[in-house]
Amino acid sequence: MPKLNENYLKLEKNYLFINIAKKINEYIKNNPDKKDRIIRMGIGDVTLPIAPCVVEAVKKGADEMGVKETFKGYEDSGTGYDFLKEAVAGYYKSFGVDIATDEIRISDGAKSDCGNIVDIFGDDNIVLITDPAYPVYVDSNLMNGRKVIYADSTEENGFSAVPDPSVHADIIYLCSPNNPTGAAFKTSELKAWIDYAIANDAVIIYDAAYEAFITEDDVPRSIFAVEGARKCAIEICSLSKTAGFTGMRCGYTVIPNELEFKASNGEVVKISQLWGRREGSKFNGVSYPVQCGAAAVFSEEGQKQCKINLEYYKENARIIAETLDELGIWYSGGKNSPYIWLRCPNGMKSWDFFDLLLEKANVVGTPGAGFGKNGEGYFRLTSFGDRDKTIEAMARVKELIKSL
Repeated sequence: MPKLNENYLKLEKNYLFINIAKKINEYIKNNPDKKDRIIRMGIGDVTLPIAPCVVEAVKKGADEMGVKETFKGYEDSGTGYDFLKEAVAGYYKSFGVDIATDEIRISDGAKSDCGNIVDIFGDDNIVLITDPAYPVYVDSNLMNGRKVIYADSTEENGFSAVPDPSVHADIIYLCSPNNPTGAAFKTSELKAWIDYAIANDAVIIYDAAYEAFITEDDVPRSIFAVEGARKCAIEICSLSKTAGFTGMRCGYTVIPNELEFKASNGEVVKISQLWGRREGSKFNGVSYPVQCGAAAVFSEEGQKQCKINLEYYKENARIIAETLDELGIWYSGGKNSPYIWLRCPNGMKSWDFFDLLLEKANVVGTPGAGFGKNGEGYFRLTSFGDRDKTIEAMARVKELIKSL
């Protein structure tokens, strides 16, 4: 009989959003007449269709697959077609960051790479994760038996954790704008983390999946906009929220050529080489039609069309924030992020507020406790929904909370 990886037994039995789905299904089973009344503002899935020029690019790519002269089989490098990597590099250039095309690797999304990137690091590394955090960061490392420690993100520090120089870490996960809290690091705050990583000879795994929602000048769109980052950081990004690719699956990871660490035998090893070797064995790349669509996202017309959707979601966030302001409820996010992280009313616990909101208002959100101990007592709402449903949900929330 094979031995199990018993690190899996240390995880929560179900992924957070599976637990939420079970609660919703149980409620619908007991209240079938309420099924069509439920408004979902929990999971961060987009609702608007992909931009027309992106759809056309995908169709064109698919048509090319049906012609012998333009058919594509296995991609030679497995790191993405040059036309897409050049488009990504151009996108970075648009906000003042220089990235070489050979530092870019096309992926099937940020979630995959955030979990898989640690395959190239030893299991005896100490991993520092801000709390609350996207569950994938924690789970991916617990699955391999790594020691995970936490940096507190709290209401007191605006849910933007600060490094503790007395604590050592080898791998650091940062997400800005943050999922779930919506908080975003300013340049000075990010520089403190970079300095900490360099002092500890550590690597930062930086999740920039929500960078397209940034509106403030002093909030970097990329960690590589901050001095020193190329010495210590890997940036992972996604088109899921930028361009609605949640069902298409495409993202990119940037590993600077100068990012190196020393092996136990004294050999200096490029991180990009190790990641390339890992991907060569375990990943076959993103489909050609999807990469064609992704390249269209970064075209002038693609950026224009995608911005329309982003502005739609930003307006939803404003509507949610306006309601919370009227109710006097503390929250973070909404300004540079599609997420609004609010303090549960009357000191309620996260799952208690989830149940109340579902049962009394038929609105679904995400309990903060599912993101870590510092999430207890808080709640996440997403702006990725339909406009009319967002307005209706906020009217129900307002009526419910005023009745408490």
